[in-house]
Amino acid sequence: MAAAVALGVAELFSVFAGPRSAPLVAVGGVVVDSVPGPVKNFAVATFGTHDKTALLVGTTVLLIAFAAVIGALAVRWPPAGLAGIGVFGVVGMAAALTRPDAGPLAILPALFGAAAGAVTLRMLLRPREQVDARRAFLLEGAGLFGGAVLVGLLGHGWSDSRDVSGARNKVALPAPASPAPSLPADPEVPGLSPFVTSNARFYRIDTALSIPQVDPDTWRLKISGRVRKPMTIGFAQLLARPMVERYITLACVSNDVGGDLISNARWLGTPVRALLEEAGPLPGADQVVGRSADGFTVGTPTEVLMDGRDALLAVGMNGEPLPIEHGFPVRMVVPGLYGYVSATKWLVELELTSFHDYSAYWVPRGWAAQAPIKTESRIDTPRDGSKPKAGTVTVAGVAWAQHRGISKVEVQVDGGPWQAAALGPVPSVDTWRQWTYSWTASPGQHRLTVRATDNAGSVQVQQEAPPPPDGATGWHSVGVTVI
Repeated sequence: MAAAVALGVAELFSVFAGPRSAPLVAVGGVVVDSVPGPVKNFAVATFGTHDKTALLVGTTVLLIAFAAVIGALAVRWPPAGLAGIGVFGVVGMAAALTRPDAGPLAILPALFGAAAGAVTLRMLLRPREQVDARRAFLLEGAGLFGGAVLVGLLGHGWSDSRDVSGARNKVALPAPASPAPSLPADPEVPGLSPFVTSNARFYRIDTALSIPQVDPDTWRLKISGRVRKPMTIGFAQLLARPMVERYITLACVSNDVGGDLISNARWLGTPVRALLEEAGPLPGADQVVGRSADGFTVGTPTEVLMDGRDALLAVGMNGEPLPIEHGFPVRMVVPGLYGYVSATKWLVELELTSFHDYSAYWVPRGWAAQAPIKTESRIDTPRDGSKPKAGTVTVAGVAWAQHRGISKVEVQVDGGPWQAAALGPVPSVDTWRQWTYSWTASPGQHRLTVRATDNAGSVQVQQEAPPPPDGATGWHSVGVTVI
């Protein structure tokens, strides 16, 4: 009960000190930053886009267990309870101070939360008359617990009310100087991924336990480091630049073979190349480090950003301003590279440096410094373990090799000869490609396998390998029982 009061009060004070100073979020952030690569891979593989929720729930469960043990000890020896609350406060304050841009106020949530928890613990441990003592204790404890939950919810609600949704709703996106081409309708194949992923279903993998709230009116992008002309640009200035609209598929390096950490959207933005040319990279500046508002860093090869591909500072996604959880007001979108080396969300700085001098966030944690996307394919339908009816069965899915494009997709049934699938139209080589194959299915158990070939003539690698350090390989297959 004392721990609940401490968390509730801390949540309330985090409204003033910043959401990343709340103890659960701050400690969770330290865990995310410190967790070994294999543990991170397990979390993404197990929980997918819900990995951060799982972390917060797990942290809460551990705190409850810690509080229960300390509470049991405090009944017999009260100083143990105060010591436990003190540990809670010290850990929370230390974690909050490690967060990017943390100021002295960052310690206040954990400090005041610990103080409230200590007072609550002393109240609950005070001597009582024997008559109805248990009933009085339970009523008082229930009242304190309910009050703690209410205070925490009020703080959380107050924090949410201060987000930038209102500012986002006021953003009027400019018309693109170079619009995206029109697309044909999706094939009428149940279970096949639509060509364009809706914003609500677009995958999200990042390290932000508390989504950064960046006001476009105060947003600034710095271009710094090894450049002839350092620059700072505001949001209105960015919107005034020529905008292009492109369909681009993004993929997470943690995506397993056949996984769903990949999505395709219509992006609106201004070319990164033009801004870098204005800044003038100096010799040796072979890396552009994108910095997020929450301190996260991404290292992208300068050559890739300057080679003419549609690398964008994106402000729009599928016809509307970027969703807050996908990087509002500005993010990077670079076709052909996995997200952890290209797709900085909540972008606030581009620093020109070198791979020799600086390693971005995931590189010291065991991931490759440069990670071009590999040629991959996936069967969307029929699903593994499904039971289609005998006769003509449409096998369908998507294949991708961003910035190279897909030239061929083949399907194999039960280890037999490879059969060419029909390919859907694409607006460019920077998107995934839908494919379909008409299979005459006979009753019994069967295994379907798919492989793709890119426009450079490279066939998808058969050898199975996990995502680390630069992306998974292998052919996707599903087992079905035809009835």
